[in-house]
Amino acid sequence: MTAVSDPRPTLLDRVRGNADARRLARYLLIAVVAGLIVGKDGTGDEPFSGIKGSFQDSTMLYLVIAAVVASVLARLYDAQRDTVAQLRGRASGAREQLIGGSRQKYANIAFLVLALVFALLLPLGLSGFWQRVLVERIGIFVLLALGLNVVVGLAGLLDLGYIAFYAIGAYVTAYFTGQLPAEPPFTLNPFLIIPISVLAAMIAGVLLGAPTLRLRGDYLAIVTLGFGEIVRITAVNSDKLTNGPRGAIGIPHFSAFGYQWKLDSKPYYYLLLAMMVIVVIAFRRLENSRVGRAWAAIREDEVAAAACGVPTVKFKLLAFGIGASTAGLAGNFYASKVGFISPDNFLLITSFLVLVYVVFGGMGSLPGAILGAAVLTWLPEVLRDKVPAQDRYIYFGVLLIIMMIFRPQGLIPSKRRAREFAMHEGGDALGSAEGSGTTAGAIA
Repeated sequence: MTAVSDPRPTLLDRVRGNADARRLARYLLIAVVAGLIVGKDGTGDEPFSGIKGSFQDSTMLYLVIAAVVASVLARLYDAQRDTVAQLRGRASGAREQLIGGSRQKYANIAFLVLALVFALLLPLGLSGFWQRVLVERIGIFVLLALGLNVVVGLAGLLDLGYIAFYAIGAYVTAYFTGQLPAEPPFTLNPFLIIPISVLAAMIAGVLLGAPTLRLRGDYLAIVTLGFGEIVRITAVNSDKLTNGPRGAIGIPHFSAFGYQWKLDSKPYYYLLLAMMVIVVIAFRRLENSRVGRAWAAIREDEVAAAACGVPTVKFKLLAFGIGASTAGLAGNFYASKVGFISPDNFLLITSFLVLVYVVFGGMGSLPGAILGAAVLTWLPEVLRDKVPAQDRYIYFGVLLIIMMIFRPQGLIPSKRRAREFAMHEGGDALGSAEGSGTTAGAIA
């Protein structure tokens, strides 16, 4: 006599089949892991005492409560989003679309104005320390993220040696101000060296890209990674040219239009803000131009783009050159503001961090690159006085893990990127085809 299986689902089956239960389980798991990370340490005699103490600590309770609240809020957000989607689906007709487009346009303009006003007023309420962080850390890395976003986010090229162009811009500035052992043909103020630094970094990007951009994916990443290390090691070993590991000291501040920038960070902030506005406007125009459409085609499927007549090598070289020029601008600004550079300022890990900022904010999105770099450079500074140095980047890592699980498209994804993720979630075949990409555009 054969046994009849019990058709009733178990509790585990019910949890697996319920989206809300799965979400709550994920949030609780993250809360427990975070509680163990920031909880008590174990001892040599009792290695599990740290785990026991972490579960008995009140921090674990707060994290669990926060996970439950976050799960409920996420459920409410999903319900509200579904309702809005249904209402939008019912809306039809040219008049409704025209009114909606006009409202969206005015809302975008209002948001940009408010963001600019906020940026102008931001340093006024900050201490001298935070003004310096705003310029030397957040501002510089935002500029670097904007440049790398062109290479990685728009063109789909994985560049792991991006920091090399940053170093080139800084050392060109030190050279033409006469602060390196090699004598320049003429000396200039760093403000006048800006176009030279930008041009030098752009030429370096083109020279690197010309023989290597026929490679794709991981192979291109390895080549660019090697280039970044070559530039740094050359700076360390070339005593007669770069002063070796001692670097350059006494690089003068900017001076232009009768005004002399000094140690005060506030004037530097407004100069950097003006530079970023120009860069954002230029990149926005590029993104919506024929060049931007060619980059998007290469990122999605390079073979198909080439078959359609897009000169892929030409446009990839253009992306490399434009991204490198932005890094050269950031290097010039950093050298003038700090007044000192050394090879230790241009470690390979910095390239990885800038790439993380772009992915975290949303690849291909200018607001995403800005916000991602700002958040992830601000967080370690906030934790500086609250968390031991060896534990500081644990919070950084936990934040990245949470972000990649629950919002892999980034904080502010581009419209194309958000649409692809929405298609994937809905199981749309077209979305699967678009989102999968090819080797050349897998990172994008």
